[in-house]
Amino acid sequence: MIFSIVVHAPPYSSEAAGTALRFTEAVLRAGHEIYRIFFFADGVHNASRLTVVSRDEVNLQDQWRELIRKNELDGTVCVSSAINRGIVDAEEAERHELDGSSMHPEFEIGGLGQLIDACLNSDRTVSFG
Repeated sequence: MIFSIVVHAPPYSSEAAGTALRFTEAVLRAGHEIYRIFFFADGVHNASRLTVVSRDEVNLQDQWRELIRKNELDGTVCVSSAINRGIVDAEEAERHELDGSSMHPEFEIGGLGQLIDACLNSDRTVSFG
């Protein structure tokens, strides 16, 4: 079965982002495929490379990044949501004349068309947050 995951929740305001991560890991362990993980609204904060997490806390941003890298997943961050929340890749930072990128390079900026594409090319789209 092919899944797409939509993450609306930021990493530390609720359990939704962590639940989405664990669900995605379970889907992969069960032998299913992830077509795309789409980070939308406050969920774009999961792609931030500027968050500093205490050593005794779970670093969800690093866990998402590692999951995407290790499994060669498509981790797409909604461009409108991201820019409004200060999450930008190098290209967007340059375009908006900002000092630098605030997004982990494992993620990519995309639009709502990629969310529609994910829904059309997946057997199930599961939303968290």
